[in-house]
Amino acid sequence: MQILVKASSSQKAIFAALPIAANASIFWHDQDPDKQADAYFDLCYEEDGPAFSWVHHQPIFVNALTTDAASLPENAIRINGWNGFLERKIWELGNDHPSHRAKAQLVLETLQQEFTWVPNEPGLVAARVIAMIINEAFFAYGDGISSKTDMDTAMKLGTNYPLGPFEWADKIGLTKILQLLKTLEKEHPRYQPAPELVREASELLLNQGS
Repeated sequence: MQILVKASSSQKAIFAALPIAANASIFWHDQDPDKQADAYFDLCYEEDGPAFSWVHHQPIFVNALTTDAASLPENAIRINGWNGFLERKIWELGNDHPSHRAKAQLVLETLQQEFTWVPNEPGLVAARVIAMIINEAFFAYGDGISSKTDMDTAMKLGTNYPLGPFEWADKIGLTKILQLLKTLEKEHPRYQPAPELVREASELLLNQGS
């Protein structure tokens, strides 16, 4: 099985460490973008746009956490490629078509990667939960309840999470969190971004553009 991957340098490192089967090979999009493959991973989908729009039958695993399912092709397998999630033992996947799910399962078995199917919706499951935790922390911080450091420490001690909410925000990228919250807010107002989160994310975008 040949697998073509478009990924950042950090995502490449995670893929290179996967214990893939002997009959499989991974190729990189930046070295051979037009290569024909049995499966494709587009981990820069939402940053750069679709890299494999010409692929219609083979599975394409897309890091598309803020894209509506109706906007994705049927052969797109939604995956969480955010920092801190791709290296997890079990990957969350989203797709509504049994035939494409079956093809995706063969690919993941080849990569010897555990996975679970979850509802094919923006954020999947874990990213929704983390985004909500981060948002609530920004509401509290904006109200002056506690410092970021104290809230990070309290969460790690109280829940045994590896990171606190602001540490997660730094690792994932605050602008990505804001984008997901804005997407989720369309389905329910409980996802409305905290004003302080919006302010800091907007400031980051301004600094990136300067």
